[in-house]
Amino acid sequence: MASRLVGAVGVAPCAMQVGAGFPRRSLVPAPVGPPALAEADRSIPPLRRAPGGSAGRPSPLATAGAGVESTVPQSTPPEGPPAPRRARDPPAILDKAGAIGTAPRPPPRASQARPRAQRRSPACRAQAQPASIFAKIGRTLKEKAERDFGRLQGGTEKTRQRLSVVDELLAYWSLEDADDTLEELEDALITADFGPATALKVVDQIRDDVRDGKYRSGPEIKAAMKAALVGCLEGAGGSTELALAQRPAVVFVVGVNGGGKTTTIGKMSSKFAAGGAAVTVVPGDTFRAAAAEQLATWAERAGARMAEFKEGQKPSGVLFDAVRAAQEDGTDVVLCDTSGRLHTNDGLMQELAACKKAIGKAQGGAPEEVLLVLDGTTGLNMINQAKEFHAAVGLTGLILTKLDGTARGGAVVSVVDQLKVPVKFVGVGEGIDDLQAFDPAAFVEALFPEGE
Repeated sequence: MASRLVGAVGVAPCAMQVGAGFPRRSLVPAPVGPPALAEADRSIPPLRRAPGGSAGRPSPLATAGAGVESTVPQSTPPEGPPAPRRARDPPAILDKAGAIGTAPRPPPRASQARPRAQRRSPACRAQAQPASIFAKIGRTLKEKAERDFGRLQGGTEKTRQRLSVVDELLAYWSLEDADDTLEELEDALITADFGPATALKVVDQIRDDVRDGKYRSGPEIKAAMKAALVGCLEGAGGSTELALAQRPAVVFVVGVNGGGKTTTIGKMSSKFAAGGAAVTVVPGDTFRAAAAEQLATWAERAGARMAEFKEGQKPSGVLFDAVRAAQEDGTDVVLCDTSGRLHTNDGLMQELAACKKAIGKAQGGAPEEVLLVLDGTTGLNMINQAKEFHAAVGLTGLILTKLDGTARGGAVVSVVDQLKVPVKFVGVGEGIDDLQAFDPAAFVEALFPEGE
């Protein structure tokens, strides 16, 4: 009865097979169908041994398939070497007319189109991100400076009024009176706060060119003077753009009391935040009672982050902790405020040097920029300030503030000429957007406009 039941369902009785020394059970399906189908099954060649089997021992794949016969007819493989593999054809599609066409292959993605050696790893992309942000910010500042040239011209009005005598002197230029005219031109530059050394340097260069017969008219003398002043501003040995590369980039801002450091930091944070950078401002001024509150207000307006600090903490400790925290929270730019101090106070200047040293301990190579804020209304007094701060902390740039029409901006040319430190920014008002990237040619043009 059992054998008839088993034969009815088409399964042969279990047979014992001997494998690697131990019995195995194998269910072998019996041929089902007419004798012709069974005869076709017997004409199928046996299964080949799977790759990987040794010569003396059958592979696991061959052993597992032993005694199993397929019920699907298969064709005998052709003799000779196998045909080379062919790339998969695109799927066939029907166009609007009903004709059979070929589906176009999708274009490769940008990352696949480049060779593998040129594809950037995530680490490379992370390192390139800050550079792209800073480049974008630099372009934005330059474009805004070009649009706001009128405001720069208005901020230098007082200096320009003092230089109006230059046009009167050059209007009656003659070679016979050249020496007297050039002496009066030198006096005019000194009166406009360009300083004796810079004025003498510019006029002596023009005098030599006049003697060589290079200039013969008043307009040529004026153009030569403007070119000489631009040369003084551009010959500082450094770029007028901020040199920010690593992340976070640290900017250390210093200056005397009342120069506008905190206000300038607020404007700078607005510029960086508008360019897509994550900005942290650090209240390093722990002496002035309302300094932290003022900086927090500017940070809120600019969309920047205010660094945490403890009451009574030393300025160097505040800056150290802030830079360390910025390394962990994704900050792109750290703007460090400091308390105003007299450049003649040795103790305060040594404390400022300690603050810079603390930033360097927190992050190697920092700060990338050490900027001195100069009040544009102080005139030639800014030369001594710049010398002392440069000796204490090593300045990398200047920020000229309060160019609001009463400034004596000619003095900054002497500072740059003597210290070889470039101007990075100029402040032309009290608004959050009233900070411009410095352009030497535009600054000189504002002092000596054409047609006046």
